[in-house]
Amino acid sequence: MGYRAPGDRKVDRVQWGWVDGEPPIGSLKQNSVLIIDDEPGIRSFLRRGMEKQFGLIEAAEDLDTAERLVERCHFDLIIAEVRLPDRSDLERVKRLRGEDRNTALIFISAHASAEAAIEALRAGAADFILKPFRMAEIMAAVERCMKYRRPDRGDPLRRQGPQTGVFDDGGMVGGCEAMARLRSVIRRIAPMPTTVLIEGESGTGKELAARAIHLWSGRGGGFVPVNCGAIAPELMESEIFGHVKGAFTGAHQAREGLFAYANDGTLFLDEISELPLPLQIHLLRVLEEQRIRPVGANREIPVDVRILAASNRNLALEVECGRFREDLYYRLNVVSVRMPALREHLEDVPELVDFFVRTLSSDMGIAPRPIEKTVLEALCVYPWPGNVRELRNVIERCLALGQSPENCLRGGPSGEAPPPAGEDTQALSLEVVEKRHILKVLDMNDGNKSAAARQLGVSRKTLERKVQAWQSDDRISSQ
Repeated sequence: MGYRAPGDRKVDRVQWGWVDGEPPIGSLKQNSVLIIDDEPGIRSFLRRGMEKQFGLIEAAEDLDTAERLVERCHFDLIIAEVRLPDRSDLERVKRLRGEDRNTALIFISAHASAEAAIEALRAGAADFILKPFRMAEIMAAVERCMKYRRPDRGDPLRRQGPQTGVFDDGGMVGGCEAMARLRSVIRRIAPMPTTVLIEGESGTGKELAARAIHLWSGRGGGFVPVNCGAIAPELMESEIFGHVKGAFTGAHQAREGLFAYANDGTLFLDEISELPLPLQIHLLRVLEEQRIRPVGANREIPVDVRILAASNRNLALEVECGRFREDLYYRLNVVSVRMPALREHLEDVPELVDFFVRTLSSDMGIAPRPIEKTVLEALCVYPWPGNVRELRNVIERCLALGQSPENCLRGGPSGEAPPPAGEDTQALSLEVVEKRHILKVLDMNDGNKSAAARQLGVSRKTLERKVQAWQSDDRISSQ
């Protein structure tokens, strides 16, 4: 039975920042929501009440499950039950958002007090709703916080025009020739149903480019991103294609897969190289026939889904090594988009720095700090192994600490120790620079690989593979 409040009871609620009566937002089908509550009835009630509005809905019974879901997929909205005034839940939910302050957050709780509301506000909540509640109250809160989200904050590819709601010509920061070509290609291929393979190093903005393609495509469904490297292989088929009740042990009810959620929209398969070989065969069949068969089902289901895939590994080389199917590679690689590494367009660093200073300062509620010319020059010659993501993190860290980038640049923008005396840093291979950066991030996270992987923007599996490779490669590990 669904969860509902008594019909005649008025539920008090703490709100801030917005005025009741605002017109409702448009379609939420391009958005995803994560529900966190330990009561099955509430999870079911919220899922049923929101399933027609959102393109993707996931539910978790505890924060451990929620953290695993967040590792796999980006969520535009998190609705979380918290046991106030206990701050531990608040802090953990806050960490779920990570650096993506564009994720809206709504708290629901059975505890009512001014102190609880203040703590929720400090944790970044857009609304705080008391139990019991009606579905209309939840949706009103959702409409307000989603309407007033700032989709341009922090991400240079998410800058939207005030009227169109899609990227304008300056949506992707950078005026160099490489970025101009990229914008031109994305605008041209976006309205087409063509499958696109997006390649590039970690931190270059592959998912943001995929979102740009979807938003320019005009498709009515949602954008559903999935990190293929973050899903256990034994669960992958069920997650992507869904399953029927009783299909396997533990399948107590039917579940729609990500293809179903992305129907009439776009499914973005990040780290496609991590997809197991048996599932590569299934994906090839779906691409050719536009039909899926949930696990345990007797019939196929037609779907209208555009596939965008991305990899930071060379898929052509993966094919040669027998780790990726050649026929699937050619089916995905109808159109290829390569995201340039930041070291290939360092002339865009000043514009990116200005963008991040302005947007992150606004996001953090502090005054922008001017960047001195000498510091900017230093930023423009650093090779940036972490690409645009690393540059953004450097600017955010400097703003948060109240320091100028010059201090953060001592020993390198990532805070790593300076190279040995006499060492020519320009002569270092990219492989060695990448290793030093990753090991530094691991050290900053006290060896927590999951946390380090999230900060680096890769899956834990990818991080573990690199560490294992270094342990077996004396040439690199000796650096």
